Formats: sequence, C-alpha cells, structure tokens
Amino acid sequence: MNDSTQPQIIARDLRRSFQMGKRKIEVLRGISVDIQKGEAAFLCGASGAGKTTLLYTLAGLERPESGTVEFEGTHLYQSTEGVQARIRNERIGFVFQGYFLLPELTALENALLPSMIGGKTNRAAAERALTDVGLAERMQHLPAELSGGEQQRVAIARALINDPSIIFADEPTGNLDSKTGEGIIDLMLDLVRQRGKTLVVVTHDSQLATRGDRRLEIRDGLLLA
Repeated sequence: MNDSTQPQIIARDLRRSFQMGKRKIEVLRGISVDIQKGEAAFLCGASGAGKTTLLYTLAGLERPESGTVEFEGTHLYQSTEGVQARIRNERIGFVFQGYFLLPELTALENALLPSMIGGKTNRAAAERALTDVGLAERMQHLPAELSGGEQQRVAIARALINDPSIIFADEPTGNLDSKTGEGIIDLMLDLVRQRGKTLVVVTHDSQLATRGDRRLEIRDGLLLA
C-alpha cells in the first residue's frame, strides 16, 4: 500500500526537446515538481512555453528524453506499456480542449467509452456522471445537438467514468467563451473536491490559473519558483 503522505506524482529532472529544421528547441529543461493528492494545480504560461508537453509527460502520454515520473508509487516510464495503459484507463481521467467526442455516439455512449475499453461497462456510473455535470436531460443527444459547453461537460463526465484518482485537463476552456469557460472550471473544481480527486489544468488564462490551490508558471522550459 502506498504511503498516503507521499505526493501523488513525483517528477524529477524532466527534459524534452524537438528538432525544427536545424534548430533544437528545448521544451522541458530539467523540470521537477510534486503534485499532492487532492490538490487543484493550474499550469500556466505563454504559448509554446511547454505547458502541454509537461502535462502529457506527467500523465504518461509523452515519454521524456530523460527524468522520471512516479505516479502513486509506480515509475511510469520504467513500466511496461500494458501497465502504463492500465494506469491511464483506470487511475487517470483526461479532458482536452477539443472534446474528442465520437459524433455518431450519444452523450451517454461517449461517456461510457473508457469503461468499455476497460471491459467494465458501467451505465449507472455514466448516467450519474452526466447528471453531476448537468446533462441529465441530454444523455441521448448526439454531439452535434449539443453546445460547446455541453460537449465539454460530456468530456468531463467521460473523464470521471472509471472513478480515477486524478484528472488532467489541457486547455479545457480554450474553445469556449469566457462565461462558459468559467462555468466549466467551477464545475471541475466542484466535482474533484466533492469526490476527493486531484486536478491538474493547463491554461493560458492567468485569471483562471488563480482559481486552484496552486499556480505553477512555466517559462522557457522551466518552472518559476
């Protein structure tokens, strides 16, 4: 059993670069960070600062060139692909800027997808999650019949379906007007606090970044102290 006093995520000396023509762009330049269980941390910074790369690296989606990420006692990038995939499916929820809903599936079916992938289809959990995000009357609607804010609510319900311990959100308000975006952030903060989950959000909006428990600013591939 993991020591509950340990940080949920322990990342050390993460480095990542990309080649653009003859130039090497260093996106992460030795970042170390701990994420505590139950906290809401907002990652902010200018476009191209490395926010999304850091988020994906912490979430097990993008392998760093060097450095380590320990998630709930498991060294993500020293584990097998199967272990990593199981952690992403069962322990981590994802919310993206672009919603990524399948257009031919209803809101309920979209919310069910992660549980279907895990082989444990849980219709009751999907209905509860959609009700919690305010879509009890919209479960049978297709994405094209929903507003942008409603589609993002479906994506949040989908992220919650397997009862993960942490939610990673990459610019979840990026396609929404400011009022709708604020509502989405309010909803996410309420849900993770009610359910005792951790939230890590990438945003370019410095105002939104003040809404969590901790604001982390990344600049030129480094976290500012």
